[in-house]
Amino acid sequence: MMRLVYIAIGCTAVVLGVAGIFLPLLPTTPFLLLAAWAFARSSPRLEAWLVRHPRLGPPISAWRERGAIPARAKIVAIAAMSASLTYIILLAPTIPFYAKVSATVILAASAAFILTRPTT
Repeated sequence: MMRLVYIAIGCTAVVLGVAGIFLPLLPTTPFLLLAAWAFARSSPRLEAWLVRHPRLGPPISAWRERGAIPARAKIVAIAAMSASLTYIILLAPTIPFYAKVSATVILAASAAFILTRPTT
């Protein structure tokens, strides 16, 4: 049963990752990493296909080998986080102050993590 759940997670993540190639604000790499993780727990054949894929495999290999994130993925992630935080702080008056502070801390920590990873 769990094998099928992991395969479903992996397939969904691959679809979202491929969509991220064409949609500028949808990140590709995190979805591909999620797919590789799910396939590693459910189907060695699907994991091998994904990791060896000429277009989808390199970001996964870069992460597994060096913890590296592609420059484009970093830019998109930081831009999306910045846009979200701007909306939360400036354009969402009904959000409580503590939630705005929490969002700021979480997004800043996430951005710091992304920016400190090696770039491919």
